[in-house]
Amino acid sequence: MTETTSGPARGGSRAKGGKGVGGKTGKGLRIERVHTTPGTHPYDEVVWERRDVVMTNWRDGSVNFEQRGVEFPDTWSVNAVNIVTSKYFRGAVGTPQRETSLRQLIDRVVRTYREAGEKHDYFASPADAEIFEHELAYALLHQIFSFNSPVWFNVGTAQPQQVSACFILSVDDSMESILDWYKEEGMIFKGGSGAGLNLSRIRSSKELLSSGGNASGPVSFMRGADASAGTIKSGGATRRAAKMVVLDVDHPDVEAFIETKVKEEEKIRALRDAGFDMDLGGDDITSVQYQNANNSVRVNDTFMRAVESGGKFALTARKTGETVEEVDARALFRKMAEAAHACADPGIQYDDTINHWHTSPESGRISASNPCSEYMHLDNSSCNLASLNLMKFLSDDDQGHQSFDAERFVKVVELVITAMDISICFADFPTHKIGETTRAFRQLGIGYANLGALLMATGHAYDSDGGRALAGAITSLMTGTSYRRSAELAAIVGPYEGYALNAEAHNRVMEQHARANTDARRMDDLDTPVWAAATEAWQDVLRLGKKNGFRNAQASVLAPTGTIGLMMDCDTTGIEPDLALVKFKKLVGGGSMQIVNNTVPKALKRLGYRPEQVEAIVAHIAEHGNVVDAPGLSTEHYEVFDCAMGERTISPMGHVRMMAAAQPFLSGAISKTVNMPSTSTVDDVAEIYLQGWKLGTKALAVYVENSKVGQPLSAKKTAAKEKEAEQPAASAEPEKVVEYRPVRKRLPKGRPGITTSFTVGGAEGYMTANSYPDDGLGEVFLKMSKQGSTLAGMMDAFSIAVSVGLQYGVPLETYVSKFTNMRFEPAGMTDDQDVRMAQSIVDYIFRRLALDFLPFETRSALGIHTAAERQRHLETGSYEPGDDELDIEALSQSAPRGLDTSPPRPEPEVAAEERPAPREAHSSTELLEMQLGLNADAPLCFSCGTKMRRAGSCYLCEGCGSTSGCS
Repeated sequence: MTETTSGPARGGSRAKGGKGVGGKTGKGLRIERVHTTPGTHPYDEVVWERRDVVMTNWRDGSVNFEQRGVEFPDTWSVNAVNIVTSKYFRGAVGTPQRETSLRQLIDRVVRTYREAGEKHDYFASPADAEIFEHELAYALLHQIFSFNSPVWFNVGTAQPQQVSACFILSVDDSMESILDWYKEEGMIFKGGSGAGLNLSRIRSSKELLSSGGNASGPVSFMRGADASAGTIKSGGATRRAAKMVVLDVDHPDVEAFIETKVKEEEKIRALRDAGFDMDLGGDDITSVQYQNANNSVRVNDTFMRAVESGGKFALTARKTGETVEEVDARALFRKMAEAAHACADPGIQYDDTINHWHTSPESGRISASNPCSEYMHLDNSSCNLASLNLMKFLSDDDQGHQSFDAERFVKVVELVITAMDISICFADFPTHKIGETTRAFRQLGIGYANLGALLMATGHAYDSDGGRALAGAITSLMTGTSYRRSAELAAIVGPYEGYALNAEAHNRVMEQHARANTDARRMDDLDTPVWAAATEAWQDVLRLGKKNGFRNAQASVLAPTGTIGLMMDCDTTGIEPDLALVKFKKLVGGGSMQIVNNTVPKALKRLGYRPEQVEAIVAHIAEHGNVVDAPGLSTEHYEVFDCAMGERTISPMGHVRMMAAAQPFLSGAISKTVNMPSTSTVDDVAEIYLQGWKLGTKALAVYVENSKVGQPLSAKKTAAKEKEAEQPAASAEPEKVVEYRPVRKRLPKGRPGITTSFTVGGAEGYMTANSYPDDGLGEVFLKMSKQGSTLAGMMDAFSIAVSVGLQYGVPLETYVSKFTNMRFEPAGMTDDQDVRMAQSIVDYIFRRLALDFLPFETRSALGIHTAAERQRHLETGSYEPGDDELDIEALSQSAPRGLDTSPPRPEPEVAAEERPAPREAHSSTELLEMQLGLNADAPLCFSCGTKMRRAGSCYLCEGCGSTSGCS
């Protein structure tokens, strides 16, 4: 994407001298076009349409947000449009200042970046600045990447231009510092971001004050901070404050810290049993403490080796370093596992591993993280994030061969890192100390989303050597390219201020990354070329870094990508696998459907299955929600379709191994919770924490199903209250009942019809479908080849019953939804190219009737398409027929009168198999609960009432984009 002529030539581009940041003389970047066309703006290459955005709380029907006539590309989903309009458009709704188009939003951000880049001499010429603007706009417009939410909230507005989502604070052992902590944390929460800090400098309750009394200890001060966070969350409205509290394992109060949330869980049980409302969001839950933070214990290698050997471990005084007491390391470690098993806290952070990869140790140790655990750097610092949509780089050729477009990926990473670094030039920060540190070290956090979807689409199981190799290769290429661009920027606008002091350490860490890349295992035709590109990038990093230094102390992390993942229409967030194979989707104009993820047919194609087999397997998934016993699917391929929830789930160690595969190639860490089944034991949790250390991860958190007592607001309570409100008063007059009787509408003597011969599983038959002259299907006659057989008699009776129902007004789509996927013999292959497989004769009959008599939108919602439409979807991602596939005039002449022959205009990028979503479902999590009969442990969204889903260490609402985290 971008080139510079500093150092050995990369493309032989010209350079321009100029004054860089800090008065340094540098050479501007030459920007090459990758996606855009000279003389044409990216906005002119897409089809725009107007949408109405009306978002409601499904529990009470109240309208949360409404803005009509907003402008978006026609390829954007309803969900992405809703979330961007409601969360990112600036200006009061209903005023001329309100943004109404995605163009305005992107222009507001991109033009600010361009102007800052020109002001600080990043570009070789105005022409390069214009190409930068166009390429950045194209990538955002086409959902190739996204900046984190604060960029969309603040950049280009009159308010402070805060671009960072992640913050780390510090606190010392003084009352003044503790009160500053409360204030600084509150200001960050007020702005919608999150912060973390380490409390280990505060003296323990087992130590003395200078006055002779006992210190309060960090746990007591956590109460005040927790109450403050809860109050700001309540006043600010829609989500809990995001915060992380860390305590070192050698702190004398570590046991009290470990037990804080466990004791509060016991309080919840007692109060609940006494009749108090302890549901999450209930009236009485606020009496429970320590619920607004994620807690983590920071362990070191000395402690972990003592755990392995069963030795003693010293807890030391904060001021003197003297041993306060010795504890059994294994017993303390088990207490951590017991607490995490009971209530998911504390998580664990591996201090020596973290600081082994620290690029700036001479400026201070890394002692804490942001709330989601992906950003780890100096105290009083911040990180702005951006994430790439990996599915945008998966290529399929005409022969079905897949490849990851490493060359284009490199160019987009270069573009994004350049933009992210420019943002620090104009960014505002919530405190003076954070601003100073961030400008001095320029920490960036490029990452990605949709890894789970990419792995499935390429036929890789999430928990497999091949899947881990591809994930590691992509991560290595991303970080290597980022640091190479950072070194190139250092030649133009200078290295970060703290680089001179930390040069040796920074280059040592670059060598560690490069060695890990060299040692990584190559697996197949997909990951090997990516590893090769990554190796080249790391060689450039080592060479250019020693020559130029680096512009950024940190380059990459793997964040939850909650709201921005929905903005990019990603199926999976961050490094997470698919939640389930079937998900929930909103439709233009209202309504919803359940769809089989688009990645499933891609995966089946990659694994060598024929189109008719793919169709049958997808139909099975649509009905059952899993691949178990899917027709024709080899059991050895089941693991490819394993998900976070459902019939077949990824093992806890599968999650840890994936984190370990990516971790050596990240500057920071990974936001991820290891989900564990309810049958998991304390020993299982302890083993996860131990293996996380051995495998080299930087931080881990676990969640055992159904371990939390405080559950989401009860839908049963809500329903009971609604039912109670609807009950008429005892004294009210009885409601008058008006009886309605349907009237049969008979067909005329002469009626248009279609006779179709068919074969299903070897059984032959004929179907005659007659229609009203102007009002659709009116009767069906079914004849089987063996006259007088029981099957033929039942088909005669069945066809009469259906025909009478149609004439009394039963909609055909009702019959189709009820009888498709009904299974009995005969079943199997058919002679109909549009319905290649049928699970019974009834299944075939109603699929054929739907294709002949229902309009496209209706049958598409039921997951019924012609062969031409399915082929087009595999090739283009859209079911919409091309001109060469559909002769409208011929169809209108031959079709029965009353058949809708208008050209179909489907939803863009509709997934493989669709059917109307159950009315009770409002998100993928709720849909999965209904399919599997389970209860997902996730809170309800405070904004719209839908059940959220995991995104890294946080929760994400698919309905409105709200998150419980900081990104």
